[in-house]
Amino acid sequence: MTTHGVDPAQFRQLLGRFATGVTVLTTRDARGQPIGMTASSLASVSLHPPLLLVSVDKGNDMHAVMQVATRFVLNVLAADQEAIARRFAADRPDRFDGIGYSESQDGLPLLDGTVAAVECDKHGEVPGGDHTVFFGVVTGGSVTDRRPLLYYRGGYAGLSGA
Repeated sequence: MTTHGVDPAQFRQLLGRFATGVTVLTTRDARGQPIGMTASSLASVSLHPPLLLVSVDKGNDMHAVMQVATRFVLNVLAADQEAIARRFAADRPDRFDGIGYSESQDGLPLLDGTVAAVECDKHGEVPGGDHTVFFGVVTGGSVTDRRPLLYYRGGYAGLSGA
């Protein structure tokens, strides 16, 4: 039996009540150029091995790159990086122009000023509706004590309190 589920507006309303962190997924394209996109559809999957997943829309320019990439980074954005989240969410070829970043040991783009950078080897992929779910084995990274940027009810927010 096939079920079609709720309409997209109700789906967004329902899951919009689930606050998520905001990341920028980065890697390098076939020409070696940095490429990235804002991603909030990610989750930890397993501790043994340390697996996570990230979903990429099949219509996004990042999709084809992720299908051939062997490594990627999830840059967890800080509360003051909303402009970066918006830039990498936009459909524009110059997302890295004027954005501060360094390179991992493997040459992957690590955005400056983030809460964390999670480095991964691609472990596999599966179709997921209009997205592809990419799995990564976490191979390294770095963390800071900065406050995270959150996405809630269709907008950006931060944590309040101490």
